[in-house]
Amino acid sequence: MEPRSKHFRKRDAILNYLRHTNEHPSAETVYAALKAEIPDLSLGTVYRNLSLFKEQGLIVSLGSVNGVERYDGNIDPHVHFVCTGCGHVTDLHGMHIPEELNNAAAKEADATVDQCHLTFHGRCRTCI
Repeated sequence: MEPRSKHFRKRDAILNYLRHTNEHPSAETVYAALKAEIPDLSLGTVYRNLSLFKEQGLIVSLGSVNGVERYDGNIDPHVHFVCTGCGHVTDLHGMHIPEELNNAAAKEADATVDQCHLTFHGRCRTCI
C-alpha cells in the first residue's frame, strides 16, 4: 500500500489538531502549533483546509473574536462563552441547548433547524 501523500498528511494533521484541542484556535494558532512537526506547512494551506473543513461540516467557525476567526473541531451542539476583553473562548459543558429553542426557531422561521450554535459574550474573571 502506498503511503498517504504530504497533501493528506497536512490535512489530517490540521483536522486532528482541531479535534483534540480544548482551545478554539485561529488559523495562525493552528499553523504555529503544527509548523515544527510539518516544516513545509504554509499558512495558506491551513486557511484552505479550514475552509474546506467548514464546507464539509467537519469543523465550525465561531466567527470573529477580536477580529480573528476562530474554529472548533467539536461539531456536536454545545454552548460557548467568549470574553470580549481578552478573547478567550471556552465551552460551557454544564449548559445544553434546549430542544424547545430549536423547535421555537423552526416554528418562527417556518423551516427545519439542523443545528444551533449558542454563544454568550461577556467578560471573564480576569478581565472584570
